[in-house]
Amino acid sequence: MKTLMLVSMAEVRESFRAKWFLLYSLVFGGAIILLFSLGITESRVLGFTGLSRLLITYIQLCVAVLPLFILISTVRAVVADKENNVVEYFLSMPISLASYFWGKLAGKFFVVFLPVIVALLAASAWGFIKSLDVIWMEVLYYSVLLGTLTWCFLGFGMLISSSVKKQEWALGLAFSIWLILLIFLDIILIGIMLQHRISESLIIGISLLNPLQVFRTAAILLFDTEGAAIGPAAYVIVDAIGRNGFLLFSLLYPLSLGWLLSWAGFKIFKHGDIV
Repeated sequence: MKTLMLVSMAEVRESFRAKWFLLYSLVFGGAIILLFSLGITESRVLGFTGLSRLLITYIQLCVAVLPLFILISTVRAVVADKENNVVEYFLSMPISLASYFWGKLAGKFFVVFLPVIVALLAASAWGFIKSLDVIWMEVLYYSVLLGTLTWCFLGFGMLISSSVKKQEWALGLAFSIWLILLIFLDIILIGIMLQHRISESLIIGISLLNPLQVFRTAAILLFDTEGAAIGPAAYVIVDAIGRNGFLLFSLLYPLSLGWLLSWAGFKIFKHGDIV
């Protein structure tokens, strides 16, 4: 555990010095400041107003931007160390393969989750100061939901980083996975259903294999109990497992998928060419 913490702290210090972390922090912190300055909390869209209106917009930003930042910053974690002989240096010290791999993963999680959660909590605190309605249990759930999404895509990133031999391949795979998951949110699945007249329950079930779709749907259901903003798909989901059941599923599924992908990445790293 001590060596795992040392690897994690080394990863955190290195990330804090990187220029991408500054840009990453500015994107989420600047987005919250910009949304407040534009008066978005005073507008109403699809019944959302006040802090809920801001958080719904923040959800859309997280769906599009957060996974890409996570993948780009993570897929080079292992493969870059191999190319630069950093892994060989680490393993020359009394550090196990497990401590190195899971320490890198824990450090990455702290670094990528910190700006996101700070921006969310700052928005909620500012909304409270401005006398907006803030339901803290919803803010807490949304914070955990963001954490599970972060962990899920960290799993994708570590699996890719452990599997490839070049950083360019890792970046290409990361961008491809992000683009495929983003495209499959709605457009392609709706087109398939209309073209082949497949059961809507089957299409929705397939779409919920996409962690981005799960995150987006749960985040909207959190603020819109009837699911009016989602459309007819909400009725299928609510009838199948209920709103609370889906909110629980949306936490467990990305978390489990992230662990599965991370474990697969560790097995490949452990039994593959270390240096």
